[in-house]
Amino acid sequence: MAVAGSAAAAALVAVGAGWWVLGPVGGGEARVVVIPSGASAWAIGRQLRDAGLVRAPVSLVAAAALQRRLGTLQPGEYVFHPSQSAWEIAGRIARGAVRLHRVTVPEGYTVRQIADLLAGMGLVDRDRFLDLALRQGRTLGRPWLDALPSDSLEGYLFPDTYYLPRGLREEAVIGTMLDRFEAAVGESLRAAAAARGLGLHDLVTVASMVEREAQVPDERPVIAGVIYNRLARGMRLEIDATVLYALGYHKPVVTAADLAVDSPYNTYRRAGLPPGPIASPGVAALEAAAHPAAVPYLYYVRRPDGRHHFSRTFAEHLDAVRRYRP
Repeated sequence: MAVAGSAAAAALVAVGAGWWVLGPVGGGEARVVVIPSGASAWAIGRQLRDAGLVRAPVSLVAAAALQRRLGTLQPGEYVFHPSQSAWEIAGRIARGAVRLHRVTVPEGYTVRQIADLLAGMGLVDRDRFLDLALRQGRTLGRPWLDALPSDSLEGYLFPDTYYLPRGLREEAVIGTMLDRFEAAVGESLRAAAAARGLGLHDLVTVASMVEREAQVPDERPVIAGVIYNRLARGMRLEIDATVLYALGYHKPVVTAADLAVDSPYNTYRRAGLPPGPIASPGVAALEAAAHPAAVPYLYYVRRPDGRHHFSRTFAEHLDAVRRYRP
């Protein structure tokens, strides 16, 4: 009986020790832990111990070993709470359940603005992102990119809300945005563009101008209609947003001096569409470019309230300019 009692006591001690090793440390605030690539289980255990998330390095090692996941611990940024057990923490690291950062790319952002946004959140290296997005776009493994006239992905990084982990390679971030673009621009949009004699690149180019020019949703199809009307008559588009893109910065009013900028994107000096998109259009602008309103207008000028006054003739347009831009 004494032997049996001793064995039972030893078992209880072992269970208690196991719980002490694998159990939660206690309460307190959540902690952010960044596990570097190539870190061993012991190194991760020491990191977690120093952060007050496990009792000892062996806690993480034992939990991972018992789950048979010692070889699958993944680097990245994690958020853990001291009330979580070493068992749960090890499982999350093995699954790669990293912290995700919510980032919203607004409609009408350029590649450079997107790079600034993501780099400001520590999600990409700005220079590498720009190099890939502006100079190596067709190397990123999407067959439909081969049809683009250049390696620039301006217009194709889809504006949306993303949940991205820190440490993701720039190729993967760009790839996620390209996949979202491809899902948004389905066969119906491509068919509508083809019916107007437009390829994908022209459609996105028109949509990008609509996105930057329209301030009110219901004017998007009307502005698209004006663009197509001017193109059909061989008129220069004379769109301020393309001049601002050529200048490389935004300003509230485009001046006569700005209109002289020597750039293929300056639609005051160059006929036809610009070489490519000037921003990333959203779904509504893409729909407007594919399904423009049938309007008689050839001109428009922005009113102080953000809406536009549309005109049929140049004389009417000059009168509107005098009225809204004194």
